[in-house]
Amino acid sequence: MIFVPVSRRLSALCLVLAAALLSACSSSSSSSSSSPGSGERSSHVERPAADMDFDYQIGGAYPPPSGVRAVARDRSAAPAKGLYNVCYVNAFQAQPDALKWWRSNHPDLLLRDADGDLVIDEDWDEALLDISTADKRERVGKIVGPWIDGCADHGYQAVEPDNLDSFERSDGLLKPMDAVAFGKLIAERAHDAGLAVGQKNTAELLPRHTAMGFDFAVAEECARYDECGDYADAYDDRVFVIEYRAADFSRACDAWGERLSIVLRDLDVSPARAKGYVRESC
Repeated sequence: MIFVPVSRRLSALCLVLAAALLSACSSSSSSSSSSPGSGERSSHVERPAADMDFDYQIGGAYPPPSGVRAVARDRSAAPAKGLYNVCYVNAFQAQPDALKWWRSNHPDLLLRDADGDLVIDEDWDEALLDISTADKRERVGKIVGPWIDGCADHGYQAVEPDNLDSFERSDGLLKPMDAVAFGKLIAERAHDAGLAVGQKNTAELLPRHTAMGFDFAVAEECARYDECGDYADAYDDRVFVIEYRAADFSRACDAWGERLSIVLRDLDVSPARAKGYVRESC
């Protein structure tokens, strides 16, 4: 929220004061807000509450089931009115339908191996973005940043930057600290836009969550891999859990159902009424 009336009153006051007082007034005004990229959390960033009934809709938006209080949707979709909305942004990899754009406009920001071939996440057919240097992280950030701003403009309260763990699929070309550095850059941009930012998976980076500046977690299959407690401890139970197997979902609900936000979804996170759609919550 931008307090325009206050800024106008301050500006008007400064105009009518003497030159010496003008300088003091300007200094006071600038010190009361964080500058872009400063990483200082805006006072209006809203973190999610623990144990909110949650729905994961990144495969397609649909009316949230009764009782749902928080929803995650792709950045191309509108947020759900009256709920806590998390905006999905693929920040570390290129969507398949966007690869041509990346090739044409920023070919050097696509990670390549020693033979010059693109490094691909085979599971999702996504090319990894090259965040191996500070310069490239800054340039990728200038592309991803407006996507994050768009989430805020559309009324989302938070952003979920996906594929923080892309370094694990980089054949050693990216390091964990590259992900930490770019995660910090993204968190700063999100906070400047008034958005909370969630750590997506990557339990091995939980010890660095404070350094990155993340506010909550989105953890896929943490029950399957016995990681839910680690996320819960790091984020004071502000964790959205998505399980894709019924047995893991049951285990998550038994152990964490009273503390964390847990949902069972089909692997394609299909919209309601689509073939294969699955959705349950604890």
